[in-house]
Amino acid sequence: MTSSTAPTRAQNAAARSVDRLTKGSAFSRIGSWVGMPVGIALLLVVGSLLSDRFLSIGNLTNVLINISILGVIVVGMTFVFITRGLADLSVPATVAVGAILVLGLQPTIGTIPAALVAILAALVAGVVNGLLIGYAGINPVITTLAVGTIVLGIAQWSVGGVIVYGTDPAAQAFLNGRVFGIPVIVMVFLAVAVIGHLVLSRTTLGRWVYAAGGNPDATRASAVPLFLTRGSAFVLTAGLAGLAGVLLGVTLQTARPGIGIGYEFDAITAVVVGGVSLLGGSGSIPRAIGGLLFVALLNNILVLQGVPTAVQGIAKGTLIVAAVSLDVYLRRKGGQS
Repeated sequence: MTSSTAPTRAQNAAARSVDRLTKGSAFSRIGSWVGMPVGIALLLVVGSLLSDRFLSIGNLTNVLINISILGVIVVGMTFVFITRGLADLSVPATVAVGAILVLGLQPTIGTIPAALVAILAALVAGVVNGLLIGYAGINPVITTLAVGTIVLGIAQWSVGGVIVYGTDPAAQAFLNGRVFGIPVIVMVFLAVAVIGHLVLSRTTLGRWVYAAGGNPDATRASAVPLFLTRGSAFVLTAGLAGLAGVLLGVTLQTARPGIGIGYEFDAITAVVVGGVSLLGGSGSIPRAIGGLLFVALLNNILVLQGVPTAVQGIAKGTLIVAAVSLDVYLRRKGGQS
């Protein structure tokens, strides 16, 4: 074996691994692409039978509005999952940073500059996550939990633990308004989702993301920058969580340090239910968005039926267990460990 052939074989191994994990067996391919649309269609049928209000334009529009801010985070979390980064638990802190900074700086520099500063601050937290996970090799769950705790502490200290109020009702009215009948907040979410999908499916970074999660050993031996790719996923997630915080703060015109609590769990639920593997290397933005829509419709049906919040939590937990079990089953069916 010559030195010139070694990287070629490694690259080929990584490519074969990515191809195997993204395509899988015919059974897993059909199951992953047909299962979610069928599930959503069943929910639409069940919801319409249980409630006359379920299929109304107003109710379905409210469902889309309610998932828009969370959907921005789901796009970033999908990158983390596919790189085999497990999950980003610093999301609540970066959402809080985005919301607090945009409202806190609003009176001094205006809403748009304040939003940019807020997103940049969230990105800094993402860079710290990326360096510790990508280059230092520290466990992603421990790292993001620790960094999130520190960042949330800084956010609480900066505002003294009190609620911050906005001063730009025009910005609030714009984000809560509609263009051509479409809610602006939904348009922002769709724009982020489309860009995320194009980056993941059409760019070199997207191919690296799949390679990093599909076969890290082969990727490390090839020309693909594994550490940079894995770290970039956490930077991207932090930036999008910061953007979600900005959207949340401006639309509510209030923010507190705990404003982002729960978003990380909801994002993980949507991504897992959407069939994005916890083991990395497979999944897509449309599938994650499908999972988000499925969970949102299920929640909406439960709310319309007056089901207690505790039972809704049980339903979410059951969904995660079922989705992970299905992922393991499909991988074994496809001959993957």
